[in-house]
Amino acid sequence: MSKSLTCIIPAHDEAARIAGVLAAALDHPLIDEVIVIDDGSTDGTAGVAEACGARVIRLAPNRGKSAALAAGLAAAQARTGASHVMMLDADLTGLRAADLTALIGPVWQGRADVSLSLRGNAPWAWRRIGVDYITGERVLSLSLLAPCADALDALPRFGLEVFLNERIRASGLTVAIVSWPRVASPSKARKRGRLAGLRADLAMICDMFRTVTPRRALTQILFLRGARPKI
Repeated sequence: MSKSLTCIIPAHDEAARIAGVLAAALDHPLIDEVIVIDDGSTDGTAGVAEACGARVIRLAPNRGKSAALAAGLAAAQARTGASHVMMLDADLTGLRAADLTALIGPVWQGRADVSLSLRGNAPWAWRRIGVDYITGERVLSLSLLAPCADALDALPRFGLEVFLNERIRASGLTVAIVSWPRVASPSKARKRGRLAGLRADLAMICDMFRTVTPRRALTQILFLRGARPKI
């Protein structure tokens, strides 16, 4: 079966940063389509993405990252011939086409079933153990997600990554961790202010642990550490 890759980028109020991400993804020789899901933005994110040449799906009101990614996955599944998806966060800085090639490579070359990024500014603990288990940058097969489309849309706003980890672990898939030392993602405090950023981080943690227990999250980290070829 030939491989076809759709890049899905959920975005909320990322007009200042999304063009840089799209510059790396659009016209990439291994990416067949780029879909931006504008999740109720108020700053012109959708217009910036459309001007760059991306396909844009608009959601209103803001529904959260899980729902935005579910909408993007549904659009990717509807496209004839799509076999894999790449998920990217919209706020990455320092991203180059070569970084995307590195993330796609292990899956395209048959060395892993799934690839995950490890950004240069990932939390110190994740860099120390070599795994960012809630990274927003992944390449994986659509067939992993097709049986659970309804569950994806019903997840808490920030429950998707740990949900995907559970699917990957339960399926016994091989995982590649791809180092992105020059790529960064700004903290929520930097984007929203210290207090609002702290509230957003706490809400994200609560959503994660509404999706899986802390013990299950630890099991996921141990699985990803053991399953990974480090690249």
